[in-house]
Amino acid sequence: MILDEIKKANTEAIKSKNSNARAIYSVVMTKAMMEEVKKREKGENLSDMDLVAIIQKTIKELTDEAESYRKAGNNAEAEKIDEQKSIVAVYLPKMLSKEEIHDIISSLDDKSIPAVMKHFKENYAGKVDMSLVNATLKEF
Repeated sequence: MILDEIKKANTEAIKSKNSNARAIYSVVMTKAMMEEVKKREKGENLSDMDLVAIIQKTIKELTDEAESYRKAGNNAEAEKIDEQKSIVAVYLPKMLSKEEIHDIISSLDDKSIPAVMKHFKENYAGKVDMSLVNATLKEF
């Protein structure tokens, strides 16, 4: 499970005194624990897809934070955040390319926006950037 890998990497970051990696691993593990509590209340377990969603959301938050630092002229802090993004991005599945998305849309019978979006959400959740799907769909 991805969470186990992150916990091992966190232990390694502690041993190597890598505070930047340790900080982002702690954030992801805390968010995962909070989600796990919510899931347990519903009688469900935390899955890898849940963790992928947590990591994706964290990366988006880090991107916004880095942009704010750049606007403020604090490039050193922005670079730290970019490093954190690359540290956790390793745990995401390979994302579909624009060409792969185009091929999938081409193979669908119904190319309406709701049908295509539903297809990608059901079959490729966590493996596709939905804004890229939308942009590719507009080319049809």
